[in-house]
Amino acid sequence: MAEQPSRTVLTDIDIPFGSLVLFFVKASLAVIPAAIIVGFILAVIGWILGAVFGVGHMGWMML
Repeated sequence: MAEQPSRTVLTDIDIPFGSLVLFFVKASLAVIPAAIIVGFILAVIGWILGAVFGVGHMGWMML
């Protein structure tokens, strides 16, 4: 017979303020290279779509 899963309710997390600040500083510093990589990937996709559909310099004026 399978055991019934027990339920746990989390009511409070006690994190020191300094540790929380350090976590957010590290997270904000980690966002910078991630944003650069995502921006580069989106630029490459844009260049590919622009080459495929022929939208070049000032191509929006011809629409």
